Amino acid sequence: MKARPAQARRGILAGGNWIIDQVKLIDVYPQREQLANIRGQSQGTGGAPYNVLLDLALLGASFPLAAAGLVGDDDLGRQILEDCHRHKIDTRHLGVTAKAPTSYTDVMTEQAGGHRTFFHARGANALWRGADLDFRKSKARIFHLGYLLLLDALDQPDAKFGTQAARLLAAAQAAGLKTSVDVVSEDSDRFARIVGPALNHMDYCILNEIEAGKTTGFKIRQADGTLDTVALRHAAGVLLQRGVREIVIIHFPEGGFARTRKGDDIWQSSLKLPAGYIAGTAGAGDAFCAGCLLGIHEGWDLSKCLLVAVGAAAASLSHPTCTAGVKSLNAALALAKKFGLRAPLDPGD
Repeated sequence: MKARPAQARRGILAGGNWIIDQVKLIDVYPQREQLANIRGQSQGTGGAPYNVLLDLALLGASFPLAAAGLVGDDDLGRQILEDCHRHKIDTRHLGVTAKAPTSYTDVMTEQAGGHRTFFHARGANALWRGADLDFRKSKARIFHLGYLLLLDALDQPDAKFGTQAARLLAAAQAAGLKTSVDVVSEDSDRFARIVGPALNHMDYCILNEIEAGKTTGFKIRQADGTLDTVALRHAAGVLLQRGVREIVIIHFPEGGFARTRKGDDIWQSSLKLPAGYIAGTAGAGDAFCAGCLLGIHEGWDLSKCLLVAVGAAAASLSHPTCTAGVKSLNAALALAKKFGLRAPLDPGD
């Protein structure tokens, strides 16, 4: 079957981690053997494809949305499938297995500032290889994969492509899809070994500043916590040099930055949110990613993509779960008008 060119395609297929987040709002994160009080509890979505597809549906994306991955044959897995159906997300490639339970994460969110700590059960996600995906039969324009470093089977080595994930991305590109990738934040030295091979098969690389730094070796956060915009730009350039075909987008609490293969740089400040607004930071990065993918799919200029992205991220921050705070595209843009933007980012030299 001849590959269908990207411009003839429509929709986003997202695969990877499907997780149910059990979010506990705690008064303080305790020291070992000490007690913290749970002030509230809620359940929500987790994982790159789940969060991004739900966010796209809530933002009002007019194109098809499709899921790929693996859930357990259990109540949490059925909840995920029902949620997708409720939001008109195609689940034909979201499989069910009896070999492992649905993945879940206990998210401990601190009341002051929304900082979160994760206790994660990999579950069925560890088994997914994407073997059932025939990209030649897909009509999607973009294949979004996440999170690298948290997909055990896809993180495994591959003799030709470096990793199984890189092989899967190469297959998508060969069939005419554009590829987009996100990774998980972890404190390890695995980034070069696992993320590196996939760079050669990415059209769009969307990471936070910590992940970008660990992948490229740049220290983007200075010792005092301030953002090193020069190092950030260098990291984006290295990601392009190492294989990303079109756009690198790096997001961080202060905003977002995009660099294109043509050398264009776009900076976007985040919203100036009032004290007490942030209920939880889980999912803000995926909401930012959803805003970017919405705009990229629709052919918007990158400035608009990043503005929508910071608006969607701000909406996500209003709720302790990953996606419940996200509303329509107009609502995300209205937040920017309501709160205004932080001071412009200094792009450095």
